[in-house]
Amino acid sequence: MILTVDNVNKSFGKEKILKEVTFKIERPSIIALVGPNGSGKSTLLSIITNLQRADSGEISILDKENTDVSLFREVSFMQDNTVLYDYLTGYDHMQFIADVQSLSKSQIVETAERIGITRYLNKRIGKYSLGMKQHLLLAMAILNKPKLLILDEPLNGLDPTSAIKVRNLLLELHKEGTSVLLSSHNLSEIDRITSEILFLKKGAIIKEDISQYERICYHLTVNDVSDAHKQLTKELYEVEIISNQKISLFLKDTPLHIPLSLLMQSGTKIVEMEKIIFGSEDRYQNIFGEKDADHEDIPI
Repeated sequence: MILTVDNVNKSFGKEKILKEVTFKIERPSIIALVGPNGSGKSTLLSIITNLQRADSGEISILDKENTDVSLFREVSFMQDNTVLYDYLTGYDHMQFIADVQSLSKSQIVETAERIGITRYLNKRIGKYSLGMKQHLLLAMAILNKPKLLILDEPLNGLDPTSAIKVRNLLLELHKEGTSVLLSSHNLSEIDRITSEILFLKKGAIIKEDISQYERICYHLTVNDVSDAHKQLTKELYEVEIISNQKISLFLKDTPLHIPLSLLMQSGTKIVEMEKIIFGSEDRYQNIFGEKDADHEDIPI
């Protein structure tokens, strides 16, 4: 068993942040923790890694209690950049981890090259951009080649190119046998790396496999909306009329060429087509609604 979280509760004063949170990671996986700001995501990750104590409940990692200090050799937790020291270099931070964990200098070099931070590794953190800090934090987190990697908003401050690089890295680590538990607001990126999501709503976990909700919507601009709608609904396709020129066609398992062939055989001319994927973002809105999804409480 990689991670077991059993009936974890946490309150700050009279406010209950986590309520009987329970879930397991039984095999190497990428699991996303998703919820609005202030929902308790950071608190839960800190409790799992024993940086905060739960009021009640039990947590085990790799079949050991999460208080077992030997776990730091097999588990890494990437927090935000407040753990970095402006007057030290990136290399200083990685060297400290290497010294504590008895890792070689070659592992520092190898990891820095893998993340792509060698050109600024010897600069002081005070001169780093937000994206550079995020890259360094990720390098520090994977330096010990952990079996469980926990990431709190790893895509924060990254440009699209960097975000793609981090996404590909996480997929590589997963193939190598590392389990990843990450919190993120970037739902489109989450859809590209996992369908296993833990939604945290009002302190409770809603665990779902998003693949069962994933569907694709095609916006079709056609010459005859009424006829296209009639032909598709007759074959039990889910269709909506958007305008007098455009319809929405929703598909889950059916290949696109089948309904398109149906339309062309009926004489419908398809002028333009746009593809939209509904995944975690669609499900997020269904679970939280606009009010919950948009609120900007201070992260806990």
